[in-house]
Amino acid sequence: MRILRVKFAFLTASFIGVSCINLSAQESNVSLSQDPKFEQLLNEKRKINSSITINDRYKIQIYNGDSESAKKTLSEFRKEFKNYDGTIVFSTPTYKVWVGNFKSRIESERNLTEIKKKYPNSFLIKPNK
Repeated sequence: MRILRVKFAFLTASFIGVSCINLSAQESNVSLSQDPKFEQLLNEKRKINSSITINDRYKIQIYNGDSESAKKTLSEFRKEFKNYDGTIVFSTPTYKVWVGNFKSRIESERNLTEIKKKYPNSFLIKPNK
């Protein structure tokens, strides 16, 4: 009986040893393919995050009225003033077009004089959200 246990142990160890010889690790070839629209979405998200209203920022309101006119005003503004970010804010019952995201009042007033040439009814605001 003792000889059978030794034979069994020897056969098991031999089988495991032979099995391990044929094993090999996986090769690590990783390739990442990314849709170009993904980078565009990230840029849009960064732009939106930077334009989120913070209490110490100034904006310029260029329009106050109905939805369709607000959309039209914002698209016209974006064509003419490409350096400024703009958004439409709904405040019952009207829509407002806010542009810019200025850190200081002086900076916002300088830009307000430039924007007033095209939009004479525009004014400076400091939104609280």
